[in-house]
Amino acid sequence: MAPTRFTKDAGLSARMGLTMFLNGLIYVVLIAAIWWILGGSTGGVVIAVLLSVGIFWFQWYFSDKVAIKAMGARVVSPQQAPELHSLVDRLCQQADMPKPQVAFADTRVPNAFATGRSPAHSVIAVTRGLLDELEPKEVEAVLAHELSHVAHRDVTVMTVAGVTGIVASLMMRSFLFARGGRNNNGVPIQLLLMLVGVVVYALSFLLIRVLSRYRELAADRAAALLTGSPSTLASALVKISGQTQKMPQQDLRQTAGASHLAFFNVGSLFSTHPSLEKRLAQLDKISNQLSTEL
Repeated sequence: MAPTRFTKDAGLSARMGLTMFLNGLIYVVLIAAIWWILGGSTGGVVIAVLLSVGIFWFQWYFSDKVAIKAMGARVVSPQQAPELHSLVDRLCQQADMPKPQVAFADTRVPNAFATGRSPAHSVIAVTRGLLDELEPKEVEAVLAHELSHVAHRDVTVMTVAGVTGIVASLMMRSFLFARGGRNNNGVPIQLLLMLVGVVVYALSFLLIRVLSRYRELAADRAAALLTGSPSTLASALVKISGQTQKMPQQDLRQTAGASHLAFFNVGSLFSTHPSLEKRLAQLDKISNQLSTEL
C-alpha cells in the first residue's frame, strides 16, 4: 500500500497478491502453450518471449493513454478546469499523496475513472455528465474514491493483470488469419490457438472481475473515511445510477472500453462493480460506525 492517509485494506492487499500470483501463473502457461503450438522450436520460444515482453511493456507504459482514449478524455490544466483541479488539490493534500494528472471527458455519461502504472504516473478523469449531475461535495467524494484506487495501487495491479487477457484475445482472433497446418504433434494450429485463447481469457476474466468488485468496495470505504461523509458518496452513487439508467445505449458504448476502471458500472452477472445495494449498505454501515464514535 502507498503511505497515504487513505485507510489501508488488508483484504485488498491479499486479493491483489493472489491475483498477481495466479495471473502470472496463467501467463506462464499461456507462453508455454504458444511455444508448444509453434512446434516447441527455439524460434517458437523466441516468438513467445518477444510477444509477452512487447505486450507487457506496451500495457505498462501506455495504459493511461489507452484508457483516456477509450473514454474520449483529454488531460486538462488548472487554467482549463480550475474548480476540478482545486478539488483534486485539496484531496491530495488531505490524503498526503502526489497529485495525478487531471483529465476531462466531454460525454453525458456521469462517471469517473483512475488509471496509470503508479501513483507518480497516474491520471484521474471525470466526465461532463458527472460534473453536471452532482453537487461539488458529491464530486469530491467521487474523486476521493478514484484517488484511493491510485493510493492503494490496485490500478497498477489491474493494468498488469490485463496483459494476460490481451494476449489471449489476440490468440482467439489470430486463428482467423493463421494458415491451415498442424504443429509437430499433429494438432491443427488454428484449433489450438482458439482453444488456448478461450480458456486463458476466461480465467483472466474471472480473476479480474473478482478483484475489481472488491476493490470498488475498498475504494468506497477509504473515500468515506477520508472525507468523513459516507452519505455524500452514497448520494453520488444514487444520482449516477439513476442517470446511467436513462442514458441511451450509444452513449454508454462510448465509455464501455474502460468500464472496469470507471466509478460506476451498470450491474450484471459479469459486472466489474458490486451492486448498488451492496455499496450503499456498506456506506450506511460506515456512517453508523462514525456516528457511534462521535
